[in-house]
Amino acid sequence: MSDGHRVEAVSAVLPLSETQGRKKEEYVVIGLGRFGTSVAVTLADYDYNVLAIDQDIDRVQALSIVLPNIMQLDATNIDAMRQAGVDAFDAGIVCIGNDFESNILATVLLRKLGVQRVVAKARTRTQRDILLQVGADEVVLPEHEAGVRLARRLAAGHVIDYLEVSKDVGVVELMAPPSFWGRTLAETDLRQRYGLNAMAVRRDEELIVIPSGTFEIEKNDVLVVLGKLEDAERLTK
Repeated sequence: MSDGHRVEAVSAVLPLSETQGRKKEEYVVIGLGRFGTSVAVTLADYDYNVLAIDQDIDRVQALSIVLPNIMQLDATNIDAMRQAGVDAFDAGIVCIGNDFESNILATVLLRKLGVQRVVAKARTRTQRDILLQVGADEVVLPEHEAGVRLARRLAAGHVIDYLEVSKDVGVVELMAPPSFWGRTLAETDLRQRYGLNAMAVRRDEELIVIPSGTFEIEKNDVLVVLGKLEDAERLTK
């Protein structure tokens, strides 16, 4: 990234968002590759105030259609960041994927500017450790996490998806085993026998959230449960 002080705004920063009398968190997203763009657009879709930043003016102009609050500037320049009002944001997400030095500098500057929560993207565990040491509150490894999820899904053929919540515990989406067909949730004894909590059941296009114990499971139902992956794998054994 260059050392220039030039700041080019495609649109002005939105006013503070208020929801039911309480101020919503405001996010600044730095680096608008596929990952950063997905984060910024999704947050904006949830009506959060998002300032998106990237060094590439062509990318900024292209994304201005879907991100109304977007700027082209050097995120490693503290004066440019302060001029853009970054110090007023509650949380910052650093998603610079192809320049780790800039990733580190942007993370450090967010912390120096007083941003309360800083989340950074890393490609390797070593990068994660470095980013945590320089001030990131949280570091995500999208490629690593996607690979782990795919491997787990392939290793357990009936598992459709897995989202890790903490070590060894996650949300598991899996096909209801034949032994469950025609039985109620209470009759399956999911919690006592398998240590799993049923959060939802997906049936065709319908999602039944927090199904009751009398809910009867049918063939092709998809169970969404909270618990250990190894316990979910026992359902088909």
